[in-house]
Amino acid sequence: MRVVSLVPSLTEAVAVTLPGVLVGATDWCTHPAGLDVARIGGTKNPDVPAITALRPDLVLANEEENRAPDLDALRAAGLDVLVTEVRTLDQGLRELERVLAACGAPRRPRWLAEAEDAWAAVAPPHPEAPLTAVVPIWRRPWMVLGRDTFAGDLLARLGIRNAYADHSERYPRLPLDELRATAPDLVVLPDEPYRFTRDDGPEAFPGTAAALVDGRMLTWYGPSLAEAPERLSRALRAARR
Repeated sequence: MRVVSLVPSLTEAVAVTLPGVLVGATDWCTHPAGLDVARIGGTKNPDVPAITALRPDLVLANEEENRAPDLDALRAAGLDVLVTEVRTLDQGLRELERVLAACGAPRRPRWLAEAEDAWAAVAPPHPEAPLTAVVPIWRRPWMVLGRDTFAGDLLARLGIRNAYADHSERYPRLPLDELRATAPDLVVLPDEPYRFTRDDGPEAFPGTAAALVDGRMLTWYGPSLAEAPERLSRALRAARR
């Protein structure tokens, strides 16, 4: 089996579960460390001829991370493209099973069971006193989590209500004044896709507790899910002290 992955989360999942199956991945596929495969461009601008030259049996993609014209070009080149949709934790776990089975995994990997157990152990959030958060994923312009996002679902399971969970867009671009006007209990700042840091992000929300979180823990669906509940909970607790 020869697989090319256009999705960092899926790259890690396949590489950890089926060593040697991956033959190509994007420049953004940073895990597992030391992954030695052909690099075929970015998630939004993959090199279609380079992918075709690798003769993959399967190309892994995601409806949000990859562009439809690129996937159409891959299909037109005669390649089999599996497109995932992940907007909740449960959906992510199901899609991981589907992807791994399509890549030839003989059984469910241990890390997937550990991820399910880790999230099942999370105590249900208190329904009467959720903390409200604004969750930027970019600045210049400011862009935040809106409706139906995987990261928003993870935060909800940890007792954090996304202030824009009912917005008409999934990733709305909003002026900073409007974000501040929501008066959130917390601003959650991941280090990807925009790399928010202690010196770049919290200063835009004076007087609001800021949780700096590992973007991989918040947005990747793969082996990181097993440690994500504890890592995210720790960062959220630290911000509220």
